[in-house]
Amino acid sequence: MTRDLAVFLTIALAVVIVASILFAWRARLRRDSGVTAPLGVPEHAEVTERVEVLYVGTTRHDQPLERVAVKPLEYRARGELVLTDRGAALSLDGSPTVFLASERLVAADLATVAIDRVVEPNGLVRLVWRESSGILLDSFLRVANSGPQHVLTELQRLCAAPETGATS
Repeated sequence: MTRDLAVFLTIALAVVIVASILFAWRARLRRDSGVTAPLGVPEHAEVTERVEVLYVGTTRHDQPLERVAVKPLEYRARGELVLTDRGAALSLDGSPTVFLASERLVAADLATVAIDRVVEPNGLVRLVWRESSGILLDSFLRVANSGPQHVLTELQRLCAAPETGATS
């Protein structure tokens, strides 16, 4: 095999792989097009705390490797978790603010694995919340400047329903 043929085959294989990835992601976006996160913070919500976070992703409940492309939470982003007296807001760079009211929050706990992120034991905060159609989803956050424990306590206080007993 000549060098030119080897280069051509390598480039062709790379193009096929990239095209496959793009095709699969577009299929996932179409599959999850009906799943949306609630937008906008209520007018009179009192902010109790702001925490810098890395949003990792949202998955089906208790399936930390099955990503759900929830609008506008499709992509990993840096941002801020804003805790209020009425729920939690995710203000992510480049996206509208998502507000998870206390009535939607089912549970908050710690996790180690989510989609393509593995961290130290209990290094992620997992928010279990109910989408408008009733589907339970898990959103994973990495607290940037401190440990997740202080945020977890506040999130658990905001949860309206008892914990589901789910573990990670």
